[in-house]
Amino acid sequence: MIKICISGSTGKMGSRIVELAKEDADLRVCGAFDAVEENPEQFVEAAECLIEFTAPQATIDHLALCEKHKKPMVIGTTGLSDEERDKIKAASAKIPIVFSPNMSVGVNLLFKLVADAAKVLGTDYSVQILEAHHSQKKDAPSGTAKEIARIVKETKGNGEVPIESVREGDIVGEHTVTFESNVDLVEITHSAKTRDIFVKGALAAAKFVVTQKHGLFTMKDVLAL
Repeated sequence: MIKICISGSTGKMGSRIVELAKEDADLRVCGAFDAVEENPEQFVEAAECLIEFTAPQATIDHLALCEKHKKPMVIGTTGLSDEERDKIKAASAKIPIVFSPNMSVGVNLLFKLVADAAKVLGTDYSVQILEAHHSQKKDAPSGTAKEIARIVKETKGNGEVPIESVREGDIVGEHTVTFESNVDLVEITHSAKTRDIFVKGALAAAKFVVTQKHGLFTMKDVLAL
């Protein structure tokens, strides 16, 4: 049984991670704390893995604790700066980290389909991304949309990819990638019905990361895509 602790446990994602982790026979929740907890170190020290869905600064603070106590980490926090991402990459030389802008199986399949489409359709097609989330989501564009744009740019080797962001209601998460030419249009869409798809991915990532010695991994590694 793997002992995990959850940061941001009072948030929408964190609270659901706590609930589903308690139903998983392979996991035991040995600590759960809010991002502003005064003394999270005791929870990190007692766990075998920290699952982190908070804000950028809290994530970096908790990264330092995991590095200090040599604890694996699963990071689903979005809105991180390039400097903060560099800190995660540097820490991964000492501890194993799964870092992904989206933990769902479906979205990570979407990443692969987008890469395949960009490769096959090439520069004859313009690409646009539309992403929609609930009104309380702070960062825009979403981390998932930024990753899709990165994949397209890397595959096609040219140009920026425009992203339109919508923030309204209780939308869990929707991403549509449109490839358009003069003769046709191809769309790839993923819509999340509940946050449980992200939670299940995060728990799978925790089971994966504790088997690693160090390194920076994504959900592609977890899912063997």
